[in-house]
Amino acid sequence: MKKSRRPTIADLRALKGQRQLSMLRVETLDEAAAAEQAGIDLISVPPALLGPAFREAAPTVFAIPGLEYGDFVTAEEYLRAAFTAMKAGGDAVYCAASMGIVRRLRDEGIPVCGHSGLIPSQATWTGGFKAVGKTLDTALLVWRQVKALEEAGAFAAEIEVVPAEVATLISQRTSLVMISMGAGAGCDAQYLFASDVLGFNRGHVPRHAKTYRNFAAEYDRLQAERVAAFKEYEADVAGGAYPAQQHQVGITADELAKFEAALAR
Repeated sequence: MKKSRRPTIADLRALKGQRQLSMLRVETLDEAAAAEQAGIDLISVPPALLGPAFREAAPTVFAIPGLEYGDFVTAEEYLRAAFTAMKAGGDAVYCAASMGIVRRLRDEGIPVCGHSGLIPSQATWTGGFKAVGKTLDTALLVWRQVKALEEAGAFAAEIEVVPAEVATLISQRTSLVMISMGAGAGCDAQYLFASDVLGFNRGHVPRHAKTYRNFAAEYDRLQAERVAAFKEYEADVAGGAYPAQQHQVGITADELAKFEAALAR
């Protein structure tokens, strides 16, 4: 059934443990529109994508713009960016900053999705870009991250590259909506990047990613067609085939003669 409105935080919380939600990272209006038409529940978006055109393309998808770590420093900067994103059509904000900043956002009524497990901006503390939670100490670290977010007032947390069994136990013991990125099916939502789903990611493809289409091959084909078309155009210009008569504006012989006479005076 097509959704008639965007879900609220209360709606998402009520779905915890009821069914798996789907979430995608989208980068363009076309991807946002496709997510809407496909019935995707949640999308992560760059804040710059938000606005009237975005909401026209995706009116009922719950959108979480990311307040990327390092783009902002003070709580005031985060607050200003969060208010701007919410006003432009966001439903919550992603924030991987300190618990103090999460609390400031919460105090202003801004729904926050935090991050746990492999946190890219903090990966150096857990050994780099690899799984977190495979030992007792690191599993407890993830648990403490989630509890801290819960106590700071976040409504959700992405849990990234954590053993499925650990993520499941954590999800069962927190009120947060737990969004799994490579953390198994025991959480409340599954999260992938559209670039991986569509197969146009030419870099590293994470283990948890699943590719459903091969857009890279299609882009290669389109690029080859683009080059071929440009070459044909260049050859037409060089050989005089372009512009042809149908590409030019005409003038009557009488008017042209008058113009030539005017130039001669």
